[in-house]
Amino acid sequence: MHKLYSNKKVIFSLMAPGLFVFAAAILAPILLSVYYGFTDYSGIGKSSFIGLDNYRTLFQDSVFWTALRNSLFLAIGFICIQHPLAMLTAIKLDQLQGKAEGLFRCIFFIPNVISVAVIAYLWKFIYNPNFGLVAKVLKNLGFTGQLNLLGSGNAIWSVLVVLIWHGFGWGMLIYYTGVKNIDPVMYEAASIDGANGRDIFFHITLPLMKPVIQVNVTMAVIAALKQMETVYLLTAGGPGNETQFMASYLYKQAFQSYKYGYGNSISVMFIVICLISTVALNRIFAERGE
Repeated sequence: MHKLYSNKKVIFSLMAPGLFVFAAAILAPILLSVYYGFTDYSGIGKSSFIGLDNYRTLFQDSVFWTALRNSLFLAIGFICIQHPLAMLTAIKLDQLQGKAEGLFRCIFFIPNVISVAVIAYLWKFIYNPNFGLVAKVLKNLGFTGQLNLLGSGNAIWSVLVVLIWHGFGWGMLIYYTGVKNIDPVMYEAASIDGANGRDIFFHITLPLMKPVIQVNVTMAVIAALKQMETVYLLTAGGPGNETQFMASYLYKQAFQSYKYGYGNSISVMFIVICLISTVALNRIFAERGE
């Protein structure tokens, strides 16, 4: 068996299917995207090579910078609001034990198994200024005006609430898995030594959860950058372009404005930003670990 797995031909034959799938499904589309980013291709007919024109236009495009700002704003919301709440919820679930633990774990994860279309239209009704749930609650509290939560100035905050709520279950489940992998003996030893809940969290749970936090934060940043479906169904990037995100703006340029080449230049920037974010986060966590 050792001779078999040390044979280069056998190793290559085992790796070949995976390499082929990777090349066909990931590498080839990325290379094509880079190529089309240097053209004026509309998605139909022929294209012409225009060099860096798309990228020059991109850096002068105020909507692109709005989309990038919204994506980064959402990433901060995930990291600073969603993840602390998800981690605390995971710790509390671990402490529940029994049937209650499984029940609440399922309840918190329900939004993640509901269709994105259902989520978007559900929140449209909740935010409706005439008959929505928020409007009725405000009316019962004595608010007499009409508040359009998907209107100008409010839409981005409303969208952030939906996205943070919708993705809460995944973050919680990942942290819950991390908490479950911590040896209970460590908690028992800390309790015997007189450590309180705060000490246990900061000196045992948090340090041991570092790899899980790193994965979850990296996934949150990438998820914020590629956010598209919920935003498109909820506001379609409006009003104006206030709620444009990078992925939704890419879709709009490539498939609605028929600027396929320009849309691919946005996708290249998207890949570059994701790579930079991943490397930066890995460096930050490595330095904290040291």
